[in-house]
Amino acid sequence: MVFYLIIIFILFFAPVIWLNYVFKKNDKILENMPFNGLEFGNNVLSELGLKNVKIEKSIAGDHYDLLEKKVKVNETRLTNKSLTAISIICHEIGHAIQHHEKYKPLEQRTKLVKSTAWITQLGSGLLLMGLPMIFTIGSFPLIKLCLILVLISLGIGVIVHLITLEVELDASFKKALPILKKKVPEEYHQACHSVLKAAALTYVIGVIRNFISLRFIWLLLSRIR
Repeated sequence: MVFYLIIIFILFFAPVIWLNYVFKKNDKILENMPFNGLEFGNNVLSELGLKNVKIEKSIAGDHYDLLEKKVKVNETRLTNKSLTAISIICHEIGHAIQHHEKYKPLEQRTKLVKSTAWITQLGSGLLLMGLPMIFTIGSFPLIKLCLILVLISLGIGVIVHLITLEVELDASFKKALPILKKKVPEEYHQACHSVLKAAALTYVIGVIRNFISLRFIWLLLSRIR
């Protein structure tokens, strides 16, 4: 039992610890850097001809908003002269490039998320609030039905995260990295590569968590007759 708890702890928290370490390590201010994150991003967008894409601060994490055509990042990314700031902004610009080029996996992910949003929200609601109440009532047919719905929701989440991983890897290494290699000195290329890898693999955490949750729900379902 202790062994499995250790494995789960490692799978859940080790990636997060590593991501934070990579971001923090490369977020030191470089006095000789000629631009901050916002200036760098606007320069890249201008060179790419993406004049309809804007960069602004976000209160919901770093991401690219397809509907508004905006790169939204933590406010510190905009003002910092650091490798983390410019690499993450460049990664999100990578999504803007994908959007402009009609990159198929990005379109597939967007369509899948829109069409399955209701079952995902239902599954999350059942997992957080519905199941504890239903278990209290003790209605096994209802419990089984709810577990099946949660299982479907988690399965969809795994598929979305797997498609997202492909989208993120492309944004980091096929879109952002070539730009950064042209813009920053060679001595910083490895650090930029590390930040881009961390940005892309954020979604691996989601896949791992969904698989663990799937396993847990499946075990519960198999015990209900």
